[in-house]
Amino acid sequence: MDDLLKKGSLRLHWAESHMPVLKDVRKRFIDEQPLAGLKIGMALHTEAKTGMLAVTLADAGAKIRLASCNPLSTDDSVALALREEYGLEVYAKKWESSEEYYRNLNNVLDMSPDFIIDDGADLIAMVHTSRKEKLGNVKAANEETTTGVVRLRAMANDGALKFPVLDVNDAKMKFMFDNRYGTGQSAFDGWMNATNLIVAGKRLVVAGYGWCGKGVAMRAKGLGASVIVTEVDPIKAIEAKMDGFEVMKMIDAVKIADIIITVTGCKDIIAAEHIAAMKDGCIMGNVGHFDNEISKPALQEASVSCVRVRDFIDEYRMKDGRSLYLIAEGRLMNLAAGQGHPAEIMDMSFSTQALGIVHMSQHYGEMENKVYAVPHEIDAEIASIKLRSMGVEIDELNETQVKYITGWEEGT
Repeated sequence: MDDLLKKGSLRLHWAESHMPVLKDVRKRFIDEQPLAGLKIGMALHTEAKTGMLAVTLADAGAKIRLASCNPLSTDDSVALALREEYGLEVYAKKWESSEEYYRNLNNVLDMSPDFIIDDGADLIAMVHTSRKEKLGNVKAANEETTTGVVRLRAMANDGALKFPVLDVNDAKMKFMFDNRYGTGQSAFDGWMNATNLIVAGKRLVVAGYGWCGKGVAMRAKGLGASVIVTEVDPIKAIEAKMDGFEVMKMIDAVKIADIIITVTGCKDIIAAEHIAAMKDGCIMGNVGHFDNEISKPALQEASVSCVRVRDFIDEYRMKDGRSLYLIAEGRLMNLAAGQGHPAEIMDMSFSTQALGIVHMSQHYGEMENKVYAVPHEIDAEIASIKLRSMGVEIDELNETQVKYITGWEEGT
């Protein structure tokens, strides 16, 4: 136990030392106490960077309860250190069963939170369904990821959303860096830890060319893979083609793929028809939020056995003799088999979360029950702090230039 606690403490301190923006925000929060007396329920991947966000919000005066937003993404050492060293209420462990996962989310809601910080919208959905008695307590929420935002926009469109939500995912200081560079790097950190195999020289299929897919494709190309992109959006497909990637239908791609990485936010990207046509030895991994992008029921139906051949890899032996491999049970392999995004990346994302929840605590009364964009001022503030931490200075427009780009009379 002592060794696990020490490990978690060191991981938290390492993350803190590489998150200068959040450190700056935390210092200000300690002085100003903008969240004094508020209860915040959190469902986020419970690892070191998330831990420092929770500590920052607690230092701002809030009472915190934290659960994981994924059954495999908890770092047990960090969860222990948050409890023992920082006194936070943490309900999370690695390899949670489905029952344990939802029990931990319910433990968070038992607090009757004033505000929610969610990743994937499970916590918010539960308040609207199985835990409606807590709905009257929740004033507003933040949502971290694309999958959750899609769910929440659907709720708002149906008139089901009962409080305002801040779309942290689509803040520029989140998606341009977290989704692209964070996912791109952490996907292959998880890949290497799970497989101990090379990427160079292999045909690698990226399903989905949103910001996360772009990051995965870019990193795969840099590692020497021949990258194929599959898409349903014709505009994104053209973009992938012009970025230098081959584009084809998944049913054709699986016949030649050595590696498949799904990152769409949708379900059944790899379905029975794809499994039937898939190349022997193909290794599949997912970095979308839920574990339904690669159909496990279809894999089980087509196979005669499933054996865990490495800590995070299951071999499915097909009825026709082929072997197909699945990383981390189809869950987020960058967190289940890795440590998630780099600290310097989550520094920007979690600073957006911290400033965003303060914004919601101050303005929720003026908002309708819909999904809101992060104010530009928050993005700009985080970018400025980040640049200072990197020792970077940039130019400023002078009065003449401001007048020129905001006017219309002068054309030369």
